[in-house]
Amino acid sequence: MALKFASLGSGSEGNALIVEVTATTTVTRLMMDCGFGLADTETRLARIGLMAKDIDAIVVTHEHSDHIGGVARFARKHGIAVWMTHGTAKVLRENSIPAVLMNFVDPHEIFSVGDVQVTPYFVPHDAYEPVQYVFSDGVRRLGVLTDTGALTTHIEETLSGCDALVLECNHDLEMLMAGPYPASLKKRVAGKFGHLDNATAAMLLSKIDCTKLKHVIAAHLSKQNNSPELARSALAATLTCATDWIGVAEQGVGFAWRDA
Repeated sequence: MALKFASLGSGSEGNALIVEVTATTTVTRLMMDCGFGLADTETRLARIGLMAKDIDAIVVTHEHSDHIGGVARFARKHGIAVWMTHGTAKVLRENSIPAVLMNFVDPHEIFSVGDVQVTPYFVPHDAYEPVQYVFSDGVRRLGVLTDTGALTTHIEETLSGCDALVLECNHDLEMLMAGPYPASLKKRVAGKFGHLDNATAAMLLSKIDCTKLKHVIAAHLSKQNNSPELARSALAATLTCATDWIGVAEQGVGFAWRDA
């Protein structure tokens, strides 16, 4: 078995992550979220050597448009199964995803799609029933954490011991507070149901078992309130590694394939 992953793009303009597990005779590929239009998604897939027909399922984290905006059209056009929580599904337009393609995520239950084991877990975010996911081939584990305003013991326990992490570094708190956002938006972004800042993301790394980590990718960076250099520096300081060891998921191109 082998597990690898790549990003089609990460940020407020759209998000999508591809997870691939290769077994002896089969390959399973999942897309986590799809916040891009049809043509854009297909173009972004082509950059990493894939076509729409290569995607076996889409797993959704929550209903904000930068994560779910392209899911229904992509799933309908290509006949792809979709997994999401009941809370997320409640805010979709009725019949936007055909019942035959719809599957519901119980945040307390591990499920499998082909050879990919998927562990959903709750996060505090301003959505109806938001979750994030850990993906595994049975040996290696890829943990994804974005769109959460705070850390919890459950998050820390779920992500401890992963082989790879895609970790939200949405903003530098000083940049956010000094920046152009209105006060209400600053409060929302920095609040307990908003987004992780660099320092809090780094704090997570200090609280979990990082001994198996081969990859740490800073994700969901704000163009206005952060920079790759600041995000890398914060995470590298906690891990005592070189800043260029920390990867960054870019809005325009995501990041290329990595082996977990």
